[in-house]
Parts: sequence; C-alpha cells; structure tokens
Amino acid sequence: MPKTHTRYVCQQCGRVSAGFMGRCPQCGEYNSMVEEIVADEPIRAKGAGRGLSGRSAPRRLSEVSGAAEDRIPVPIGEFARVLGGGIVPGSIVLVGGDPGIGKSTLMLQMAMAMADKPFDTAQGGLRVLYVSGEESERQIKMRAARIQPDTKSFGNLFLVTETNLDTIFEHVTTVKPDLLIVDSIQTVYLPEMESAAGSVSQVRESANRLRELAKSSGPAVFVIGHVTKEGTIAGPRVLEHIVDTVLYLEGDRFQAYRLLRSVKNRFGATAEVGVFEMVERGLAEVTNPSEAFLAERMVNAAGSAIAVTMEGTRPLLVEVQGLTSPTQFGNARRTPNGVDINRLLMIAAVLTRRMNLRLTEQDVFVNVVGGLKIDEPAADLAIAAAVASSMKDTPVRADTVLIGEIGLAGELRMPGQMPVRLREAAKLGFKSAIVPKRLRKGEPWPQDIEIIEARSVYQALEAAFGIQRELPKGRKVIAA
Repeated sequence: MPKTHTRYVCQQCGRVSAGFMGRCPQCGEYNSMVEEIVADEPIRAKGAGRGLSGRSAPRRLSEVSGAAEDRIPVPIGEFARVLGGGIVPGSIVLVGGDPGIGKSTLMLQMAMAMADKPFDTAQGGLRVLYVSGEESERQIKMRAARIQPDTKSFGNLFLVTETNLDTIFEHVTTVKPDLLIVDSIQTVYLPEMESAAGSVSQVRESANRLRELAKSSGPAVFVIGHVTKEGTIAGPRVLEHIVDTVLYLEGDRFQAYRLLRSVKNRFGATAEVGVFEMVERGLAEVTNPSEAFLAERMVNAAGSAIAVTMEGTRPLLVEVQGLTSPTQFGNARRTPNGVDINRLLMIAAVLTRRMNLRLTEQDVFVNVVGGLKIDEPAADLAIAAAVASSMKDTPVRADTVLIGEIGLAGELRMPGQMPVRLREAAKLGFKSAIVPKRLRKGEPWPQDIEIIEARSVYQALEAAFGIQRELPKGRKVIAA
C-alpha cells in the first residue's frame, strides 16, 4: 500500500504548505488553506510517463504540416467573433462568469445550435455531449424547452448528469462527440484522488485530463468555471494556463446586457467582445451594441457625454454620465461606476488645477450606461466633459463624440485606432468629434464627420460646450 501524508493547499492560488496557515503568504487570502491527504505515487519506470499521445518523437520544423485546420462554424455570430471565427477542433475553452450570469444558458444555446445545424448531411449535424454536474437532465430539458419549444429536431444533442470523470470518459467513448461541454469543472472529480471535488488538485488534474482528451481524440471541449466574488476563477488560476481560450461572461445581473469577453485566445485576437441581451428565450445577439447602448439617451442633458471605446477590434459608443453635488461632509467623495477610481481621481485633479473647477467641495459621481466597464484612457476626455458639464450645468453638444487621453499637464494625447472610432461614430449619425491635435502624419480623417482638434483639455471643453472658431473650409480646429 502506498504511504499517505497530509498537506495544506490554498484554494485561491494553489500554494502547498506542510502545515496549516491562517493566511496564505502568496496571495494573502485568509482561511483558504484546506487539508488534503495525498498518497505517494510509486516511482515510474523510465519512459512510463503519461503524455498526450503516449509516444513522441522529435521532427524537423520543415516536416511539420503547415496546413491550418478548418474551424467549425458557430451559428451564433457574436460567439464566433469572440472565438476568432469558429471552434478549432481539439481545443479546450474555459467559460467563466458570476453565478446566475447566464453561462449555462449560453452554452446550452450553442449546443442546440451546433446539433441542429446540418454540417454533415449523413448525420444531420454535429454530435454534442452536454455533461452537467449541477443540474438533472429534466432541469436541462426545461431550460432547452424555454429556449426552443420544439426540441425534437436536436437528435444529436446528448445529455448526461455525471461528476465522475472516468465515467464521463466512458460516455465520450460511446457517443464519440464532436463537441463536449462540461458544466462545471468544480463539480467533476477523479476517484483515485482523496481530495474533494472543487479543490485545487481535483480541478487541476481534471482540466489536464480533459486537455489530453481534446488534443489526442479531437473533440472540442468547453469547460464552465465559477468565478469568485473577487472576480477570479474559483480554485487555482492554473486553469487559465491549461486551456487554449478563456472567455468571461460579464455584466450586471440587474442589467439586460451581457458581454462575452476573450481574455486569452491561442487561435485568435484577445480582448474581443460579444454583446448579448438577456431575453425570455435565453441570450439574444446584439449586432449593433452602440445603437443599443445609446437608445435611451436624453439629448441635451447636462452631465452626459459620448465616448468611443475599443473592445478588441470593435468600436463601441457608450454614454458617460457625470454628476457633481455639494459635499455635506469634510471630504468630498469620488464614486465611479464602470470607471477605474484612480483614473477618476486623476481627471478630477486635472479639472481642479487646469480648469479652475472647485471640485474639492463637490461629490463627483461617474456612471457608464449599460453596465459596461471602461478601462482604456481614450475615454478620459468624455469623463472630464461629463463632470464639467454637470458642474457648469451646460450640456455637451448632442451630436459630438469626445475621444482622447488626458495628461497631468492638461494636454490631450492621441489614442490608437482613431479612424476606426471616427467611422463608427459617423455611421451612427454623429456630426462632429473632438479629438487631440494630430502632430504626426497618419491615415487621413474620415470625410463624413467634422473633426475638432484640440491641444489641451481646456480647448476641448470649450469646443464641447459650443465655443470654437470657424475655418474657411468648414472644418473646426482649435489650434495649440
């Protein structure tokens, strides 16, 4: 019998310790060390190590086939955009998100769409195996009936409720699916391991076995993972290194919109975003998210400005709202929603020093409409305009977008992909755009939108409130 020993493993970062610790020294989390009983493995013979194919041999780079495998097309366009154009056979994808955000609904929708689409005329569609460790088959059928009342056409979609990974592999051998979905990775376990399901060792080893299955047998594997309140995948973060693609389903559960964001993708661009709307029959695609986010905008309202942010390769127009109110306490508050608080503090300091706005006596609130989160600095100018508009009680020009990064000296800096942003604004009917003054030659500005160039935040806000000089050609430019 192999000998056993006890160790303590942090459930957040995976640090292993010989003794119990109240606080993990690596990630700083309290009460995250869990006791595990581990059996010592016997020493394996030489060459007996487990690999992806069991036997490997080095080959010259010139001998390796360079033909790219055809992706499996996904009928859901927003999902295909985030994956990079489709599903790569033999890949493993991790889908994470907060509880109740819609992960299982989205994956069941994709499974039904893939099983129903006639890729192969002989079979009538791809063979999909949906493994659930959290819900019964009857519960999954009820969700499927809500998404699509007629479920008789999904003959290639197989459901099973199972948590034993060895049994799941037996089902895979029997069904031979083209697509395997595991919901969720925290519920499956390997019986030869003593630790409980959802622990660091179980999650890591289960993900490795699923990765070997995908690389050796060929089915594409989708794994659903829970997200903790800190926004990380529950269990070890090594999951993100094991899989090929990491997708996060984001959004406020009280909002209708959901963002499917690509954080890591070995077969496509990262930071891509797909936009969905939660409706009665699941998640519906939002093909024009900018128009949806601006649909309920109040025109000519003080404290509102339009920013153009880039989510991957897609430009999005969002409304940024600002509100200032006299503080009732000694220290003024800065309350952001969808904006980094450090960025808001910097913008408030620049407006106080460079624009002579007395924000030290004002509580400042900033909100991004639609539950979006803006991380890039190109939205600095729109945030500053929304705060200054509320402070002065003067609306920003309704047909104008503001794009630019603000420096500590009050200067404006040019963000990337400016022509793409301007074309998206023009397509949605905006007549002018306030941008930083271009000091280097580049791609010419689009001709169907009026460009207002400014060197400083003071000049940009003058233009936003309707004070600028006219040039003979009709193009409004504020010189440095």
